[in-house]
Amino acid sequence: MRRLIIADAHLGQRRGDLGDMGGLLRRAAASGVGEIIYLGDAFQYLIGIEKLWTADVFTMLAVWDEVRAQGVRIVLIEGNRDFFLDEPELAAHHDGAFLTYEFDAGPKRFRLTHGDRVNRADRQYLFWRMISKCGVSRRAARALPRRIAVTIVRKMEARLARTNRRFRYHKPVEALTAEAAKAWRDGVDVLFWGHFHSPWRCASEGRVALIVPAWLETGLGVLVEPLGPWRLVENTLTPPPEPPKMGTCPEFIDV
Repeated sequence: MRRLIIADAHLGQRRGDLGDMGGLLRRAAASGVGEIIYLGDAFQYLIGIEKLWTADVFTMLAVWDEVRAQGVRIVLIEGNRDFFLDEPELAAHHDGAFLTYEFDAGPKRFRLTHGDRVNRADRQYLFWRMISKCGVSRRAARALPRRIAVTIVRKMEARLARTNRRFRYHKPVEALTAEAAKAWRDGVDVLFWGHFHSPWRCASEGRVALIVPAWLETGLGVLVEPLGPWRLVENTLTPPPEPPKMGTCPEFIDV
């Protein structure tokens, strides 16, 4: 199965992004992609309860339904802007929602996780994550009027924006390297994160960990072929003319 991985699309934030994403998904379906995986933060906010959906969410869910009718699986990995993805209204439009998702392609084992939980030093965000995604918050989202629930989420995110930006764009290299090493010990060959937006790579003895660049800013995704090879691709599903510049970890470098 061919797979397309899209990180941090943040749909609804950039003019024309819904049309671009719709074109990408239809192109992927026509090219034989069997699974499209959102590596967290597909929308500015995605809350699994229908009364909290924006017009942009409704528009894109219709595209998901269209490509799913052609046999394409839509898989969601929970990001920091995603809430209650397993709620039945949203679950009717995708094929699974996970914190961590693994699959095999040929001889390679892939592991995907958003990356927002890597940096244990970002205690403010981790506390917000805990309280905003607990059962009490889920029940409150169901009970509160739409306007109030959305206002609460937006105000809390705005309050955290400064610290989140600081932690996101100054990568926790030690924590990332440690998580990569653990994945490799678990038998994972390729580890993908999102969340940090700009690409970063760590490799050792043929195993790789990569921060997938944000689709929002680069228009890039990752195409994984059935036998294991993978590459960064543009919306045309072809490699970019020049590979993006990316940082590397100092401990394991095997390029």
